[in-house]
Amino acid sequence: MTPMEPQHSAAPAPDWERYRTEFPIFRSSIYFNSCSLGALSVRVEAAVARFLALWHEHGAAAWYGPWWETMEALRARCARVIGASPDEIALFPSITAALTAVASAFAYRDRPRVIMSRLDFPTTVYQWLAKQASGVQPVLLGRPEGLAVPPDEYAAAVDRRTELVVASHVYFTSGYLQDVAAIAEIAHARDALCLIDAYQATGQVPTDVHALGIDFLVTGSLKWLLGGPGFAFLYVKRDLHDRLHPNDVGWFAHREQFAFRTDVFEPAPDARGFQGGTPSVAALYAADAGLDIVLEIGGDRLRARQLDLVGDLVARLRQVGLPSRVPPDLTRHAGIVTVPVPDPPATVAALRRQGIIVDSRPGVVRLSPFFYNIVEDNRAVAAAVREVVITAATTS
Repeated sequence: MTPMEPQHSAAPAPDWERYRTEFPIFRSSIYFNSCSLGALSVRVEAAVARFLALWHEHGAAAWYGPWWETMEALRARCARVIGASPDEIALFPSITAALTAVASAFAYRDRPRVIMSRLDFPTTVYQWLAKQASGVQPVLLGRPEGLAVPPDEYAAAVDRRTELVVASHVYFTSGYLQDVAAIAEIAHARDALCLIDAYQATGQVPTDVHALGIDFLVTGSLKWLLGGPGFAFLYVKRDLHDRLHPNDVGWFAHREQFAFRTDVFEPAPDARGFQGGTPSVAALYAADAGLDIVLEIGGDRLRARQLDLVGDLVARLRQVGLPSRVPPDLTRHAGIVTVPVPDPPATVAALRRQGIIVDSRPGVVRLSPFFYNIVEDNRAVAAAVREVVITAATTS
C-alpha cells in the first residue's frame, strides 16, 4: 500500500477545505484526536452563544419555547443519524445515565447472564460488574490486547440464561468495526436482547438500527458527532416500549411530566419512559449544531472520507517503519489507528510540544483523523511519531 490522495466517487465531493476552516484549532495545531473529543466548530460555538442569548432574553420562560423546541428537534436529528424514529430516542447527559436506565429494566432472575467483552469501554462493563451482588452474572469475552472479539465467541457464550448481549460497534482501543448485526442475531437466537455501544461509531460509520436488528444503542455527541460533552442518547426498539419499564428514571420519563404528579408514576409510552432528569440545555444546543454538520455531509460520504484518510495514514506509518494495529481489510476498521510505542504518555506529550494533538491508551498512541483532516496532516503525524520514537530510543 502506498500513500494516496483521497479517492472520490462520481458524486460531487464536499468541499473538505471549506469544512476545515470551520474548525479554528487547525490554525495552530494538527488535531488528530477526534476519538477522544471532536474538534470545536464555529457552528457549535455559535449555537452555545445562542443558548446564552436566549437565557439572557427569556430566563426560565425559554423552556416554554426555544429550549423545548430545540430538544425535540434534536431528538429527531438523533433518530435520523442512526436510522430510527423520534419516538425510539431517549435523551441523557451521559452514556452512563443511559446504560443505568437500560440496566434497571431487567429483573435478571431467570436470565442473570450479561455477555460483554474485555475490549468494551469500562463504563459499559462496570454497569453490570457492579450488580453481581444483586445476582447478575457478567461474562467477559476476549483478550485485552486483542483487536476484536469474533462473533463466534459470542455465539459460544450466549445461552438460555442470557438476558443481554452487550457489544461495541467500534472498539475504543483498536478502532476495529464489530459485526453488530451478527451479534444481534446471536442474541435473538437465544431470546436475549442486544445492546450496542456506538459511542466510537456514530458520525463516522453509517448506521441503520432497524436494518441491523439491534434492540438498544447508546451513543453521544462527544466524539464523532462534534457536539462536545454533556449529551448522549439511547435508542430503544419500539417493540420494547411496552415490555420493559426501567426503575431508574426521572421526571422526564413521566407520561405527563408537567402535571407534576407525585401519587403515581405513569411512564411515557415510548423511549422517553427511559429518561432521567432535566438535561443540560447548553449541551443540547452544542449537540444539535454538531449533528447539523454530520447530517449535512452525510454518513456515506463521511465513511468514504474516513477510509481514504485511514488508508493513507496506515501507508505512511508503514513507510517510516512504524507498525499499526489494523486489520488487512480496512473496511473492517474505523477512524482509530493505534501505534505501539515504548512510552505512550511521553510520546503524546512530545507531539503536543510540536502542535500535534493525539491520545494514548496502554501500550499505544491513538491517531484518529476525521473529515477535516488532510493528507498533509497524515504525513506530518507519521514523521513526527517516528522522530519521537527514535529520539526516545537513542536517549534512553
